[in-house]
Amino acid sequence: MEDNGQKINRPVLDFLLTRRSRPAKTLAGPGPERAALERMLTAAMRVPDHGKLEPWRFIVLEGAALARLAGLAEARAAALGMDADKAAKGAGQFRAAPLMVAVVSAPVASEKVPEAEQLLSAGAAALSLLNAALAMGWGANWLSGWPAHDRVFVEQGLGLAAHESIAAFMVIGRETRVPPERPRPDMAAKVSWVGA
Repeated sequence: MEDNGQKINRPVLDFLLTRRSRPAKTLAGPGPERAALERMLTAAMRVPDHGKLEPWRFIVLEGAALARLAGLAEARAAALGMDADKAAKGAGQFRAAPLMVAVVSAPVASEKVPEAEQLLSAGAAALSLLNAALAMGWGANWLSGWPAHDRVFVEQGLGLAAHESIAAFMVIGRETRVPPERPRPDMAAKVSWVGA
């Protein structure tokens, strides 16, 4: 199919126009096997990356690792005197996940590429991972929550270096139900057209 002489990849465009994250609580195990996950991660690494710095990395979390992180989140919440609901939500995202990939923003010293652009590349890697999972028939959901921003949690639990941060906790699993569509942004309110 063509539009103004441009060849359109209709299946890909239709996918992008209808893609929908799946709520993490609706995803069940088992998660994808290693070969499928490696294909998703390969897609995730094909993102804009000024300077070819690869300012991101991935940590695949399964089984006992998720249980360990749930326990650490509970301990951190208690140490911080956190509200019980907030604490349970933070620990629960690990306890309930069939499989999770921590997308780590790992900026590289560069005179040409600002750290903000490197963080955007990590975000692009996270979205590409999510879209690859959906395209391969899996459900996926991008989470963060307070554990993503707690330095003790990410350093003790995931071994992040001081300059690294969590861009996403990506939950991937089998869909148990099709999510309802949600309202989408109003283009007129979000887009400006500048011709001169």
